[in-house]
Amino acid sequence: MDLEYYLEKLESLSLDAYWDIRIINIRSNNIILKDGSIEEISSGTTTGVAVRVLYKNGWGYGNSHRINFEEIKTLLERAYRMAKLSNENSKKTVILKDVKIYRDHVKSIGKINPKDVDVEEKKGYIIEAHKNMLDKEGMIVSTSVLYSDILGNSLFVSSEGALIRNEVSRVLMGITAVARDNSNIQYASERIGGYGFEVVKEGNIEELSKNTKERAIRLLRAKPCPKGEFKAVLDPELAGVFIHEAVGHASEADLVLQNDSVFKDKIGERVGSDYVTVIDNPLIENAFGYYKYDSEGVKGRETVIIEEGILKSYLHTRETAGRLDMEVTGNGRAEGLNKPLVRMSNTYIKPGDWDFQELIEDTKNGIFLRGSRGGQVDTGKGLFQFNAVEAFLIENGELTTPLRDAGLSGEITEILHNVDGVTKEFKLSVGYCGKNGQSVPVGDGGGSIRTKTIIS
Repeated sequence: MDLEYYLEKLESLSLDAYWDIRIINIRSNNIILKDGSIEEISSGTTTGVAVRVLYKNGWGYGNSHRINFEEIKTLLERAYRMAKLSNENSKKTVILKDVKIYRDHVKSIGKINPKDVDVEEKKGYIIEAHKNMLDKEGMIVSTSVLYSDILGNSLFVSSEGALIRNEVSRVLMGITAVARDNSNIQYASERIGGYGFEVVKEGNIEELSKNTKERAIRLLRAKPCPKGEFKAVLDPELAGVFIHEAVGHASEADLVLQNDSVFKDKIGERVGSDYVTVIDNPLIENAFGYYKYDSEGVKGRETVIIEEGILKSYLHTRETAGRLDMEVTGNGRAEGLNKPLVRMSNTYIKPGDWDFQELIEDTKNGIFLRGSRGGQVDTGKGLFQFNAVEAFLIENGELTTPLRDAGLSGEITEILHNVDGVTKEFKLSVGYCGKNGQSVPVGDGGGSIRTKTIIS
């Protein structure tokens, strides 16, 4: 349906309220290989329309998988009635921050559109990854490879006159190797992702899969990581996950408004050392969390969350920016037909001036932690616990003994205050972030960081 043709009719509904409409059409493809056999080749399509109406202090929502003018008109009228009812019982004042209105057509497809790549070619790279994870000694006992791509089209229209078309493709490939020596079982994984199929074609699958195999086998022989307080160097992946989970989520303004953030009422205060500058930026080309406009039609921008240790900004939707009287940041993101929430994009710690090898040599004695196996964060209490994939002792300024079962825990602001070095390198990992049942693509990383923390 051409909404540009119907826009005049929609505007003539004369609703004394703000409204917006999102129409999506997403085609997805998945291939799963397990131990050398293709277990699944699947594809699917998600289409639909979502509407929001704000009447004074009340919201109304609606969505449908049918896309036609009468259905959208019905959804808008129903959402308008819901918004009026919601306003009657609302105990909060809703203010949508004023924003610049755009009409634009954005294409983020990449050099090689995944729809133009035959499934046999995709399978070829997947099988190659599997073969390169096998070892002659038989220590790799299981492998898995997941490939997925999406091609999406969306359209955003609002009562304020916004009209934004968006075409996007994303490709993600993840590989895992499981190694076993008697009862000792270890695993390692890697993933790559980006706009187009070039991330696979140019991603050096051979090297990536061999590194995965070697890491899994190395973990079999690694010693248990010592526990206690140490100087620790975190690689860009683990540092990025920490920054995303502990800093990024704590800076989301909806959590601040819910009194569930350690950063509440701390704008302008010191929350870390001078080495800590944390940025969220959806406009990084080829990054997995790229977008030009968020799900509210707000143009994305670089947001400095922490600058040289000082908390500078939260991340916002139009509503949270209005309620806190702050600038919009373009972080209202929605998965599918869901409501927009405050979400990160590409979040990272700004690279410093250390060379990695120089940082290790300067550390003298400590632990280098690499990769992430997830963890837990309590943004309200400001506590965290993360697990690294592997670690190495730092002895006399050199990486020595491989370690496993390494984790770090403590208080968010304490570890930020203890950061005393960040490397020049800049790497962003790829993945999806979950919140309130929604999942959106993100990137996180930056440089390696040195801090003092509890290894647990």
